[in-house]
Amino acid sequence: MTGLEQLTAFIGEARWFGGKGRGFTVTSTRRTGVLPTQPDGPKVAIDLAEVTYEDGDTELYQLPLAFRTVADERLEHALVGTWEDPDFGPSFVYDAVHDRDAMGQWLSAFAEAEGGSSRRRGLLDFHRLPGHDLDLTAHSTLFSGEQSNSSVAFGDDSLMKVFRKVTPGVNPDIQIHHVLTEAGSDHVAALYGWLDTVDEASDAIIQLAMLQQFLRTASDGWELAQASVRNLFAEADLRADEVGGDFASESERLGVALAETHQVLAQAFPTETFGTAEVAALGQGMHDRLVEAIDVVPGLAEHASALHAIYDRFATLDTLTVQRVHCDLHLGQTLRTVRGWKIVDFEGEPAKPLADRLLPDSVWRDVAGMLRSFDYAAAVVARSFAASDDTGNAQRAFHGDEWTQRNRDAFVTAYAGRALTDHERLQLAAYEADKAVYECVYEARNRPSWLGIPLAGVVRLTA
Repeated sequence: MTGLEQLTAFIGEARWFGGKGRGFTVTSTRRTGVLPTQPDGPKVAIDLAEVTYEDGDTELYQLPLAFRTVADERLEHALVGTWEDPDFGPSFVYDAVHDRDAMGQWLSAFAEAEGGSSRRRGLLDFHRLPGHDLDLTAHSTLFSGEQSNSSVAFGDDSLMKVFRKVTPGVNPDIQIHHVLTEAGSDHVAALYGWLDTVDEASDAIIQLAMLQQFLRTASDGWELAQASVRNLFAEADLRADEVGGDFASESERLGVALAETHQVLAQAFPTETFGTAEVAALGQGMHDRLVEAIDVVPGLAEHASALHAIYDRFATLDTLTVQRVHCDLHLGQTLRTVRGWKIVDFEGEPAKPLADRLLPDSVWRDVAGMLRSFDYAAAVVARSFAASDDTGNAQRAFHGDEWTQRNRDAFVTAYAGRALTDHERLQLAAYEADKAVYECVYEARNRPSWLGIPLAGVVRLTA
């Protein structure tokens, strides 16, 4: 196979590839830069691969590659292919994020850009913020799991996120982490640096990676919430506020963390006030997404009238304040550390174009995303119990609803610091319904057995 054919096969099987199920080929590659070679180390380059789908759409994916003159058995699982490279000659080519020698070269390049400076390596610009000395002795470890990017930890010191699908323009994850870090926010992992390039094809900046604080003591918010639900289900004769694993106090802290994060973002980025026309356009978008969703999930049709009514009420609002927000917030985007809650992954909804992810929105979109996540946590645990014992389904459903409502109330009250106004309740209802409809489409396409979870949420939201 040619190099492009081998890259097509590699990308098609990669966990971070977003075009699974669509016919495509890699039609071209271009090299953005080569890192300085260390003694006895591989040659390390960053290529951008253009993926062309059968329908004519194109996307750009970043490929960090390690080129070796002889095969390395330790990296057999990460072999991309073998071909004659124009810069390095005949090579065994590996996915560089699996190669500790290659990752060491990345870390060294960041370290050379010390004290808040930038260091240009050919077409690659490594940027650093002051205040942290990188541990160059740390070994790299690639995180496993389904992600749209690749995350590499360097010991307990730092974490590098390599963006796989890239688009010309500023990446919101880097942009927002930069702002929150410089503001001294306690609710994000501190940004240490980032890597970008000026793409010759588009003459625009493309941001390739970010280096940030590694939260060594962190626990995943999604896992903690599910553990609380499991604890409640195991104590069948106790209420949600009586079990030792009650999560409500954590939901309160998480609500405060989000409120304080929104406050910093409102100060750092422009806020806008939408009038009736802009609000009506937002409401129309919700209507349109529902109509499209019914084609995918016919079960939504019986709830369409009630959902449209929620969106109609939203569209009657005279004004709406919008600002930069997370835009894809859920429990899986939170980490609990000894210093409190941290919010991660400010990239926004991965399926949306970059320009849309940079647009301001209502803070209630983030709140709605978290409320839907509470609903999911209880429902997913209930499903796992039912798989082995369906005799207690009714009791678990009761306790799951109780857990969800308790944590919803704790989170929203802590976020707002007071009772919600009618204006805020209208926004929250519409954004939560819009999110549930999106979830129905997602589950129908990706996890059909989970479709009942968001459909049940639609029933509750429209009751």
